[in-house]
Amino acid sequence: MGKSMLAIILSLGVLLAGASGSYALQAGGVEIGDLESGSVVGQPFKELTVDASFFAIEIGNMKVWYPPMTVIDFKSRPGSPVLLKVTNNATAEHGFHLSAAVNQSAPTVLDTKLVLKPGETRYIGVPTSDLFYASGSVLEYRCHLHAGHVGGKLLMLK
Repeated sequence: MGKSMLAIILSLGVLLAGASGSYALQAGGVEIGDLESGSVVGQPFKELTVDASFFAIEIGNMKVWYPPMTVIDFKSRPGSPVLLKVTNNATAEHGFHLSAAVNQSAPTVLDTKLVLKPGETRYIGVPTSDLFYASGSVLEYRCHLHAGHVGGKLLMLK
């Protein structure tokens, strides 16, 4: 192989190595925080409308994330980031795992986990574009700390 051909191949390799693909969570990704100091893509949580609230509750001996099904209709919703409120109303520490992994298995799939102490509230902010790219129409939420706890589904109408 001649020197000029080798130079072209090396130049192409450098060019391709420097190229970046379009992956989910590139607009800012999932941000977790409190209402006063949290923000997503530069927008403070306190300036956003809460799109859905989730509560860890105890019903008899059963521990669940309530509600078991949540729907967000994006057809009539503005394009601002999605803000989810997560509260642990149970007497013990609980995890909240929000994932689209059931729909996709790419490394860029939406997959976030947090742990809440009893009485604690946290907020999860996700840019709408990342949410649509990183998931199908259904996200699942559950307690990742306790396998026997009942989770639910977040349905997105696009």
